[in-house]
Amino acid sequence: MSSAIEIAGVCKDFAVGDQSVRVLHDITVELNAGELNFLVGESGSGKTTLISIVAGILFPTHGTVSVFGTDLYSLTDTQLVEFRLNNIGFIFQQYNLIPTLTSAENAGVPLIAAGMGRSEATRRGREVLERLNIADQANKLPRQLSGGQQQRVAIARALVHEPRLVVCDEPTASLDAKSGRRVMDLLREVALAPDRAVIIVTHDNRVFDLADRIIGMEDGRITYDGKDMPDDHGAPPARKHTSKAAS
Repeated sequence: MSSAIEIAGVCKDFAVGDQSVRVLHDITVELNAGELNFLVGESGSGKTTLISIVAGILFPTHGTVSVFGTDLYSLTDTQLVEFRLNNIGFIFQQYNLIPTLTSAENAGVPLIAAGMGRSEATRRGREVLERLNIADQANKLPRQLSGGQQQRVAIARALVHEPRLVVCDEPTASLDAKSGRRVMDLLREVALAPDRAVIIVTHDNRVFDLADRIIGMEDGRITYDGKDMPDDHGAPPARKHTSKAAS
C-alpha cells in the first residue's frame, strides 16, 4: 500500500500563562491509503490536536506533515487554505453548521467555496444526505434538527467534495447504533479507495471492528499501533509502538 500521510517528529506546545505546555511529543507515524484508521485514547491524550495538525488547521511547533506528497506546513497560508479546500474533509465534533442555511445548502458549502453554483452544490449536498438516510431533512434549518441529524449533515458536508483525506472527530457520538453504523459504513466506503484515507477519533467500541488499523494515544504519545480490538474500557492494550503498519 502507498503512504497517504507521513507525520514526522511532530510536537505541539500551548502557552498556559507564562508557561509552555507540550501536548504532543515527537509523533512519527505513516498512514496508508485505502485504510480506515482509528485514533483512540482517553480525553486529553492529544488525539484532537493531532488530527487538527494533520488536517492543516493547527500548526505544529516542530515536525512535518505530508498529505499525499504535499508538505502542508511548507505551503503559504493561501496555498494551505486551497489545499484543504480541495483535498481534506473535516468532521468536527461541534458540527459548525451555518444557521441560516438548509441542510442541503450546508452540505454543499465546500462546493460553493470552490466556485460551484449554489443550485448545483445544493443538489449534490442533497445526494449525500440521501446516502446518509436523511434526505427528508434536506430543506430544514439546523435549529429544526436533532443533534444526530445535525451530525449527519456535518458528515455530508465533509464528504460532498470527495476529499482525498477525511478526518473525523467522534463522528458517531450523537448517533444511535443503526445510524452510527450507516455513517461508518459510508466512511469505510470512502477509505477503501486506493487514493484516499480516513482518520477517525472515536470512543465508540460498537464500530471498532471496522478499523483496518487502531492507533492508541496516551499523554501526547503513540502507545499502540495495530489491529487488535481494544479492551472493555475503550483503550487498546499496552503494546510497543511501531511507526508503520505491516504491509
